[in-house]
Amino acid sequence: MGIKRFRPYTNGVRHAALPDFAELTKGTRPEKSLMEPVKGTGGRNSYGRITSRHRGAGHKRMYRLIDFKRTRIDDPATVLSIEYDPNRTCRIALIEYKSDKTKSYILAPVDLKVGHVIVSTNNADVDMLAGNCLPLRKIPLGTAIHNIELKAGFGGQLARSAGTAAQLIAKEGNIAHLRLPSSEVRKVSSDCRATIGQLSNVENETVSIGKAGRSRWLGRRPQSRGVVMNPVDHPHGGGEGKAPQGNPHPVTPWGKPTKGAKTRSKRKYSNHMIVRRRTK
Repeated sequence: MGIKRFRPYTNGVRHAALPDFAELTKGTRPEKSLMEPVKGTGGRNSYGRITSRHRGAGHKRMYRLIDFKRTRIDDPATVLSIEYDPNRTCRIALIEYKSDKTKSYILAPVDLKVGHVIVSTNNADVDMLAGNCLPLRKIPLGTAIHNIELKAGFGGQLARSAGTAAQLIAKEGNIAHLRLPSSEVRKVSSDCRATIGQLSNVENETVSIGKAGRSRWLGRRPQSRGVVMNPVDHPHGGGEGKAPQGNPHPVTPWGKPTKGAKTRSKRKYSNHMIVRRRTK
């Protein structure tokens, strides 16, 4: 995957840096049996009231049904194509199982290529190839992994974004210690499954959309800063001329702390599973 830049023949592409999609399989179309329509909410709840601002419109999407559980044990599958998914930042891979030719989508790691054979297994003697899925107790220390379960059998929930990978750093009995992409160190049951490798589209963080219209295509509506509003509309609003924020503790329009304030509950049930807090 690479990033392409453009000659500044319009202002919209002057600072744009967009993916070149070189890693996608040419001439393929999405598997229709693995797609469902996505109905946009526009940020509205069941009463029609806006509960999440700055959302709406955007291009229509079809949801790709991703297999986060990988429950077909010791059934090899061949990678048919690497595809784009509009609902996530990493690429997805279409695989076909050898036993009954069933097709499925999985998250595509960096080194996965068309024609590779991958497997979900409980055996430790399988090669640690990107795309293979194993329980944490069978994975060697130091291995980069993604799509990690928090509870055995619930499907992968950790490290699913573009370019991310966690690292298995220790095992103590039935507990595995993971270093997550945020630098947090967390305990997870050794029975939980994870997939080998770092996720694709590593350069996603360097993408620059170049113009406001591209945000609208993605379903993101414009935002207004609190400092440019009136006092009736936002706690940061008001003042003569171009006034600064003023408030040493920045807040949302409803008075809740924001701009970096921690939102995790101090009494959250899983706090005891965190060995070291995140630093970013």
